[in-house]
Amino acid sequence: MLLLIAISTLSIVSCSKDDDGGGAGPASEGTITAKVNGSSVTTMDMVTFANVSGGTLNVQGNTGGTSSKAFSFTIIGYEGTGTYELGGGPNVFNSAAYIETEVDLSNPANPDVQTWQAPFDANVVGEINISEETDTHVIGTFSFEAKNVNGDQSLKNITEGSFNIEKM
Repeated sequence: MLLLIAISTLSIVSCSKDDDGGGAGPASEGTITAKVNGSSVTTMDMVTFANVSGGTLNVQGNTGGTSSKAFSFTIIGYEGTGTYELGGGPNVFNSAAYIETEVDLSNPANPDVQTWQAPFDANVVGEINISEETDTHVIGTFSFEAKNVNGDQSLKNITEGSFNIEKM
C-alpha cells in the first residue's frame, strides 16, 4: 500500500511542473521561434500573444501570409515559472500544436490547413519551460514531437523553440 501511495505521488508531481523553467531562448521580443524538422520558423509580433487566465496559459503565434505557419500552446494548471510536460497520461492536459495553412487566392474560403499536435498518445513527447513571467511578458523555451492525427499521420520534430511574448 505504501508503494502504491509513493508511486501515485511521484506520478502527480512528475506530470505537473517543476520549479526550474530553465533559461530564456533567443526569440526576439514579441515572437515565437523554433526549428520544424530542421527549418527555422519565426512568428510575427503583430499576430503573436499570450494570455493567462484562471490557471491557464495560452500562447499563439503566426507567420502570416498565404502560406503561414503557426504555434499554439495551452498549459492547464499554470502556476508560473517551471517546466510543463506535454503528455504522460490522462491527467496531463497541456498541449501544443504546429499548424501550416496554404491559402489559394483563387479560392480563399477553402484553405488547406494541416495540424500536428502534441501529445498524440499517453507518452511524454515534449515540454514547455517558462523561465520568466512579468506583468507584461511570458518568456520561455519548448520542444516537442507532434503528429498530424487528422491528416497523413506524419510526425514533425519541433526543436530549439523559444518565445518572448507580450501578455494580453
